Amino acid sequence: MPNNGNAQTKPANRPVNELRFGSIKVVIWRNESKNGPMFNVTVSRLYREGESWKESHSFGHDDLPVLALALQDAFFWIRNQDAA
Repeated sequence: MPNNGNAQTKPANRPVNELRFGSIKVVIWRNESKNGPMFNVTVSRLYREGESWKESHSFGHDDLPVLALALQDAFFWIRNQDAA
């Protein structure tokens, strides 16, 4: 159904930060709540299949130390937002 301009559309929720560590990507999302802002984090591993890039939510043994560091940076970034 086409939008005739009468309906209000909610803007897409965009991440407030994205951290990249090689193939590891951590995305930080901000959501407003009655108690103030809340932050959520999604993680993925990027890989190439043929000519296109894909994302996976599973991690290999060698990804874990990098993932831990990326999540630690996300933690400190969120803490700094809370302190501001």
